[in-house]
Amino acid sequence: MVQAFRPVSILIAALGGEGGGVLCEWLVQAATRAGHPVQGTSIPGVAQRTGATTYYAEISPLGHAELGGRRPIFSLTPVPGRVDLVVTSELLETARVLQAGHVDPDGTTLIASAARTLTTVEKMAMGDGRLDADRLQDAARQFAARFVCFDMQALAQREQTLVSAVMLGALAASGKLPFAPAHCEAAIEASGKGVAASLAGFRAGYAEVVRQLAPVPGEAGVTPTPIPLPGSAHRAHGAPLAPRLVLALERFEDPAREILEPAVARLVQYQDLRYAELYIARVDTLAALARRSGASPAEGTQLLREGARFLALWMLFDDIVRVADLKTRRSRFERVRREVAAGPGDIVHIADYFKPRLEELMGLFPEALATAALHWLSGRRWRRGFALALRVDSVAGFLMLRALASLRALRRHGLRYAQEQRRIEQWLAALGRLAPLGYAPVYELALCARLVKGYGDTNARAHENLARILETLAGPEVLAHWTDASTLAAAIRSAREAALSDPDGKALDRDIARHGAMPRPLPEHPITFIKPVRA
Repeated sequence: MVQAFRPVSILIAALGGEGGGVLCEWLVQAATRAGHPVQGTSIPGVAQRTGATTYYAEISPLGHAELGGRRPIFSLTPVPGRVDLVVTSELLETARVLQAGHVDPDGTTLIASAARTLTTVEKMAMGDGRLDADRLQDAARQFAARFVCFDMQALAQREQTLVSAVMLGALAASGKLPFAPAHCEAAIEASGKGVAASLAGFRAGYAEVVRQLAPVPGEAGVTPTPIPLPGSAHRAHGAPLAPRLVLALERFEDPAREILEPAVARLVQYQDLRYAELYIARVDTLAALARRSGASPAEGTQLLREGARFLALWMLFDDIVRVADLKTRRSRFERVRREVAAGPGDIVHIADYFKPRLEELMGLFPEALATAALHWLSGRRWRRGFALALRVDSVAGFLMLRALASLRALRRHGLRYAQEQRRIEQWLAALGRLAPLGYAPVYELALCARLVKGYGDTNARAHENLARILETLAGPEVLAHWTDASTLAAAIRSAREAALSDPDGKALDRDIARHGAMPRPLPEHPITFIKPVRA
């Protein structure tokens, strides 16, 4: 009589393009080679990233010989609370599996990747909209019988393979599969594609799970992948900094230089040497403001680091020149080929879709000319821009974008450049007005530069919110209205958090209304009359 058994149930949660289907096929092939009945199914889905995909497999713990000719009946879908082994390629996908109830604290081994692929909602947030990774891991640790978590994407990139190979190694090391890891390696070899890289990824995932589940006493562990120091970032973008920039940076303390050196390198690449020197001059202004506000050395360093960080991001504003440059870099083509797992002889087509607004197109024209043109075109139907599909892998498309990227010299004389520099000076002037009140309000207002981000309508709303805070809480009459530094600092912090929580600015309006601010005027919306067509 055949002994009763329960199949080993395995749930795979991945994102589109990560090879989840290949992983399921490898698993089925490995079980078949080992002589175990197996069934694998897929449940493709649609998500806000590249599409959430779920794969489910059930493997008989008994081989065909032990079953005596009997054929087990497998389930097509996982049963909540009855899944033995769960592996996920991304941390939020882990939370999705937890929410569905597939992880049971009495018997489920959960192997998750610490990597994150941000959702649309997380990217749209005005502030840091990322979900708390520590809370996600704590929930997984609480609900799983055994929990293993490591960055599978990092291992896959190190071995130049897809994350599915690392996930298979993690499954083989779990101790839940009824066959040896050698059968998994044989399934990879039989596939005939990217065998060497896939095997390297498989062994890396296997070793990491073995290390976490059965650590050897006294073992030093896996050496982490080296991370480039912030100060060396400029070397990755080209030649070392010019001697006069190096000399200018030497007067700053080491904690501040960790921010300043890569920022200066990027600004040189973005515009030119003179633009980087303007940034250093503005950082000098921040240092002087810290001294005027009576900040302690630690507070002064903190103000300098945070102010310099957001100032650099502000000065690296996105325009059509920068977008064209980023779209045509060699590293971008290499990254796309790596993401789609293209071989040396594979042809990859890349189409970019643009919808530039009229303000973005006019941003390179002189301020007077661009302002007059925008005023004349206001209300017309093409004011909102037009859609453009461009094959960047073609000669014509690539040359068109490179031509735009070569217009960097015109940026300094354009409308957008003038607007951004004027706004930065207004922000610095507002910081100067707050300095006599003390360090706290200066620091909180310096952090308001964090509001500036995005492009198009998002960037316009961000600047409008920042201007609202500067006008209301740091205007020319600030010293007459505010005498207590802590109260003003709390008001600025509350206004900044309100602006970050609501991109439309309604929460900000409600917050600053408590301080007597007048409602902002209603925006103008042009009305377009269309002549009816007679039948």
